[in-house]
Order: sequence, then C-alpha cells, then structure tokens
Amino acid sequence: MAHAETDAIKFAYWVPNVSGGLVISNIEQRTNHSAEYNRKLAQIAEKAGFDYALSQIRFTAGYGADEQHESVAFSHDLLAATTTLKVIAAILPGPWNPALAAKQIATISYLTNGRVAINLVSGWFRGEFHAIGEHWLDHDERYRRSEEFIRSLRGIWTQDSFTFRGDFYRFNEYSLKPKPPHPLPEIFQGGSSRAARDMASRVSDWYFTNGNTPAEIAKQVDDIQAKAKANSHSVKVGVNAFAIVRETEDEAKAVLAEIIAKANPEAVNAFGHEVKNAGKASPEGEGNWAKSSFDDLVQYNDGFRSNLIGTPRQVAERIVDLKRAGADLILLGFLHFQEEVEYFGKHVIPLVRELEGAEAAASLAAE
Repeated sequence: MAHAETDAIKFAYWVPNVSGGLVISNIEQRTNHSAEYNRKLAQIAEKAGFDYALSQIRFTAGYGADEQHESVAFSHDLLAATTTLKVIAAILPGPWNPALAAKQIATISYLTNGRVAINLVSGWFRGEFHAIGEHWLDHDERYRRSEEFIRSLRGIWTQDSFTFRGDFYRFNEYSLKPKPPHPLPEIFQGGSSRAARDMASRVSDWYFTNGNTPAEIAKQVDDIQAKAKANSHSVKVGVNAFAIVRETEDEAKAVLAEIIAKANPEAVNAFGHEVKNAGKASPEGEGNWAKSSFDDLVQYNDGFRSNLIGTPRQVAERIVDLKRAGADLILLGFLHFQEEVEYFGKHVIPLVRELEGAEAAASLAAE
C-alpha cells in the first residue's frame, strides 16, 4: 500500500467549458458551459477551498458535448476572474506544437502570477483527429510524442538556444523570451496504461488516473513511484471522482441510480466504443476505460468508481482513504456545479482537514 502524504490533499474541479455536463445522461444538470456561468463557478470554487480547475479540450461534437470552448483561451478568462485559483489548460499534441504551447503558457503565466498549468492529453478520440486532418498514432507512439512534447516545453522554458532532435519535434537554437516566471507551470498528464505510467515517472509533475478503488489506485501509485525513484524523478497523483454529496446516503444513492437510469444508451455505447478501443490499444490492454462497465462510462472518466457518493462524513472519509492509497489531489465532477461546489467546500473539505489533522496528530504521537 502506498504511504500517506503528509501534505493536505488538494482539490480540483472539471471546468464545464463544453456542453452536456459531466455525465452522459438525460437527468437534469444545472450546469452551463457559458463564460458567465464558469466565471461565477471559478469564484465559488476559489472561495470554497479548491486549488485547481481543469479545462477540457474538445475539437468536435460528440457524446452530448455539442458545443466546445477552446481550453487555453477559456482558462485565461477564468484566471482573469480569480486571484488564487490555478487553472490547468488541456493541450493536445498534434493540433498544438510545443513552440506554440510554450509561448502561450509562458505569456499567460506572466500575466497571472504563475497560476496557469497544462494537462497534456495524449489523445483517445480518433474520430476527432480524422475530422481535423491530424495523423493518428498508435497508442504507445502517442505517449512517445507526448514525452517529447514535455521535454521540449521544459527545454524552451529553461534554456537559451534550445536544441532538440526528436522523432516528432526538432528545435534549432531556439530562445524564448521572456520565459515563464518560477516556479515553472506544472505539467499534468492522464492515463492508466503502462506507457502512461512510464511517461509520468520520467517527465510529468502530475499524473491523473481514472476513478477507482483505493486498492487499485495504490497499485498504480506504487508502480509509478518506484519507477520515478529509479529515474530520480518526482511525480504526484490525481484521481478522478464524481461527487454526489447529500444529507443522507440513501439520497445520494438515489441520485446515482437516476443518473444511470436516465443514461443515453446510444451516446454511452458510442463513447465506450471509442475509448475502450483507445484503452485496449495499449500492448497490455490496460489503458483508461479498458475495464469500464456501461454504468462506469456514464461518467466520462469512471468517476463513480471512486465512490464519493454519500453523506459529507462518508465522502470525507473516502477521500482520506484515497489519500492513504497515494492520491495527492482529487479531481471532481458534479451534477449541478455551482451549488454542489459550494456545498462541498462548506461541508466536505472542512471534514477532510479535520480527519487529516487527527491522522497527523496520531502519527506524531506514535513516534
């Protein structure tokens, strides 16, 4: 079992910058992808104690996401509306070149006192790449390209006359000025496959994994941390979760049941076909979504499997269980974002801090 971190666990939320909310269901979702809604949500989240917001990158419609705002521009707007919240802009190799990303993010970091980060998405949506005329790579090749992308970003941000000879990217004595302020923008990545974990253990600051039980999260964490140590590298882990927090457990479970009962089978199965092909395309067949059921797929990143469904006390205790498994951050989705982010900040985060404090005190007493 992975050892517990001494630092307080961090909280992030999915930015609803695409339409359709965070579940593929016809249940009511009082969530909106407009700029006005999202600016207010970011301010609510900042006040509620959230550390990060993660914008989504989508180029084409599908699975309920009929409209999509571009992630980097949208992230900058949220940063302008807040003062302490960090915003993670999703970036997709292929449409983005490292030179463009390095310059965009360096400027936004300068303008926002270092509050921007990136999530490098290696790509799961083959139809999207076809639609925009981008070449589709095999699973492990996508991660090789992503690793070169990250190495290029770091080189551009830290070196003058940066030169790089990769299979996907080439730079010849390139100097970016001004460079981003220190500390450099954090680099997040997702994935559950061997290639994703190996890449994280070499180059990423943060590794996002799909929702899962503490026992399964611990297996991934132990693998990543052992490899990172061998590479003299350090990486933190974020876990996806969909939170349904209500006054009683029965109320929370009833909401989950309604979400699944009102799922759009055609959209869920189409999404499942796309992402399971992406997951199974890894040589070991263990990428994201490779083992997801229909019910799991109703929430895009297996968020129900983290089981943050119940009373505030139950959810807080399960968050601490995930922390013990090695999670450093919980990435959250909600049905009704503004109301539920505020409720989560008022009723769950204080309980998590209370439990963390009690555990830290017990650990000190045992020394």
